[in-house]
Amino acid sequence: MQDAHELAPRVTLAQVADRAGVSLKTASRALGGEQYVSEETLAKVLAAATALGYRRNAAASLLASGHLAESIGLIGGDFTNPFYSALAQSVEDDIRSEGMHLSVATSWESAEQERRIVDDLASRQAKALVVVSAMADHAEYARVQARGVPVVFVDRPAVGLEADSVVFDNRMGGRLAAQHLLDTGHTRIAFVGDYAWLPTYRERLEGMAAVLDGASPTWRSLLRDDAHDVASSRALTRELLALDEPPTAIVAGNNRILLGVLEELSEQGSDDAPAVIGIDEPEWARVMGVTTVAGDVEAVGHHAARLALARLADRTRPVEHVVLPMRLTARRSTARGDSGSAASNAE
Repeated sequence: MQDAHELAPRVTLAQVADRAGVSLKTASRALGGEQYVSEETLAKVLAAATALGYRRNAAASLLASGHLAESIGLIGGDFTNPFYSALAQSVEDDIRSEGMHLSVATSWESAEQERRIVDDLASRQAKALVVVSAMADHAEYARVQARGVPVVFVDRPAVGLEADSVVFDNRMGGRLAAQHLLDTGHTRIAFVGDYAWLPTYRERLEGMAAVLDGASPTWRSLLRDDAHDVASSRALTRELLALDEPPTAIVAGNNRILLGVLEELSEQGSDDAPAVIGIDEPEWARVMGVTTVAGDVEAVGHHAARLALARLADRTRPVEHVVLPMRLTARRSTARGDSGSAASNAE
């Protein structure tokens, strides 16, 4: 049965052009993402398209260009990272039942690369986009939405744009890590964090600060950031261990940072190595007995797929922001004393 939106007359591009006071060709160029459209003209066309509820006929465009596809695009920072592969698998599982496939692309945390990928996916392939964005501001995604392509932001929320999102409660994650270390007797607690500009890093830092600012006067001197990979996290861990008063515990800001921290600790082979907590839950953390704070990545993917499909079915539905909890799983890497055999809260 058709819903009310399908029965309503479709707004035409000519109506958008008339309302914006531009030619049909100019309206087409603006909504098609072509260059050489002034910002003023683009703003008028986007405003007219939004006001009229214009929906670009993506299927017709794809047929005309010979690129018919029923796909959802997923843009991530680095698909060699297990976080992104788990995210992609869960999104794909849900959209496959709707007859769609998943197209994935890597931005390598570059805003410019992300723009190029978005233009390509939105103009040629994707019915919707799921994005882990490297941009600080997302207002320009309004152009994509106006072209009839829904956008769902995951892991990092949209800034300057009304769009569906699915994120973790990263402040909760920071609080859980800090409180667990305080409860196990640590006060010299280091945090080896991700890129300082990332909202996930800032929120986790805020969560740790809420617990530690009144309990550990020196912890901020043990902060290190911009460790996005194994090599940089090893270098920062080496720097921390060389201090006159090294930390007794280290919080690693993501799974790659955690690997770098553990590699450096293993190479140094100290008898009094610091306790370690990793944010994220790589599979090997269970085998190695590493305490982690993590959310359910597969749940992120399932929610993202649901939101994208719901937006395709009803463009007028209210914007939805999903915040998923994080939990701490204590294992022997933070166990008291040197018992180090079984997790204090084994799975």
